[in-house]
Amino acid sequence: QVQLVESGGGLVQAGGSLRLSCAASGSIFRRNAMGWYRQAPGNQRELVADITSGGSINYADSVKGRFTISRDNAKNTVYLQMNSLKPEDTAVYYCNAKVSIYSTIYEYWGQGTQVTVSS
Repeated sequence: QVQLVESGGGLVQAGGSLRLSCAASGSIFRRNAMGWYRQAPGNQRELVADITSGGSINYADSVKGRFTISRDNAKNTVYLQMNSLKPEDTAVYYCNAKVSIYSTIYEYWGQGTQVTVSS
């Protein structure tokens, strides 16, 4: 069983920065694809950024140039550095892990952390 614990959310003014962290346990972290998703009220959950075990990175168009995803395999942690935050970035941010076991991909979610950007 994989457990994901997010931290780092909060309230920030537009133009500010936050760094989210997600600590993972219960699997071989370096083999996991990790990602950050977000869900605003009334909206579907959407991908923000993800990073494969090999380090390939993908960003949503809305955050390119402002957000940076990274991972520290020694600490079993994935980060999301968010700069130049906008009110439309306000959402609950969720950490996601995709664990491949014998050709089956298992997906796990953290509990979410609230990010609120005031104008």
